[in-house]
Amino acid sequence: MAEYNVNVLGFGDNVVDKYEHIKTMYPGGNCVNFAVYAQMFGAKRSAYMGYFGNDKEAEHVMATLADIGIETVKCKQLKGENGCARATLVDGDRVFLGSNEGGIRGETPYILDRFDLEYVRQFDFVHSGNYCFMEAELPKIKAAGIPVSFDFSDDSEDEYYKEVAPNVDYAFCSFDGTDEEVREHLKKIVSYGPKLAVASRGADGCILYDGSDFYIQKAEPIENVVDTMGAGDSLITSFMVGYMDHLKKGVTGEQAITESLSAAAKFAAKICGISGAFGYGKKYE
Repeated sequence: MAEYNVNVLGFGDNVVDKYEHIKTMYPGGNCVNFAVYAQMFGAKRSAYMGYFGNDKEAEHVMATLADIGIETVKCKQLKGENGCARATLVDGDRVFLGSNEGGIRGETPYILDRFDLEYVRQFDFVHSGNYCFMEAELPKIKAAGIPVSFDFSDDSEDEYYKEVAPNVDYAFCSFDGTDEEVREHLKKIVSYGPKLAVASRGADGCILYDGSDFYIQKAEPIENVVDTMGAGDSLITSFMVGYMDHLKKGVTGEQAITESLSAAAKFAAKICGISGAFGYGKKYE
């Protein structure tokens, strides 16, 4: 039985992260990570929707999701390169070296039709991000009455926030800066429309703003950092799954936020002990 009575859908990117120093590729991408972490965290139902290429990289991601048991019935496979990023590790911290900009997925955006939206309505919320090429589809999801969580990462410009944030209910980002700078950034995000905004700050934990109050969550200590790939994604996922479960139980406000943040910090710390975003490495030439 699932620990959390929450049904979630990751809509957008899938990639392989090729670790050049060990010639090993790991499945990843914000939305694939989201779907996998949701299941690991205990969500009742977890699905991924997006486009794959038709190369060996795509086959590895698809085989992994099938092995884990992630629902992929709305995915499609196109002729072309799968999304691929090159990375390495420096003292356990992942460092990106470049990418193919999403491969075929970046060239062929996913266009939601009425049948897709019928499927989307089966979920409690949909997650996407700023590397997914799905911005134009967010208004359709919002119009369908399904909450959206969105990862703006660490490189979204203000104009991008102004364009995308009005169609987002729960906004996440990575942000380096002083406490005051983080707070001003979160205030600005919420002013565009989201109910909550969360800034992840790595070893400094995270700060959440709900339009009236700020909540600070310290990072959990990690005994052995293996790989920080996926740390932010796992924080987002576990917070959203826990928070939505609270809301469905009628628990709101400070209790829902603080309990969900605490559980998310613990889960994210565990993910830092796994190679790649969630394991499943495969050698490549």
